[in-house]
Amino acid sequence: MEKHRPLVKTPRLISRGKTTPKWRKGRGFSLPELKEAGITLNLAKKLGIYVDRRRSSKHEKNVEYLKSILENLGKQES
Repeated sequence: MEKHRPLVKTPRLISRGKTTPKWRKGRGFSLPELKEAGITLNLAKKLGIYVDRRRSSKHEKNVEYLKSILENLGKQES
């Protein structure tokens, strides 16, 4: 089973003149992202979704990705 990784923003390094953050793969989805997508922590572990408890941000891209994972699972079970 494939492990799913979220997108997170890189830190803003203002001292080095970098003010626009870029997107990169993160360690795991945040708890608010899981909650908005309707996924519990136990279900995330069963599905092989990484969870990063340190993150508190919520990105809409990640929520949409989680919802698409649930839709794909529903189609496969039918």
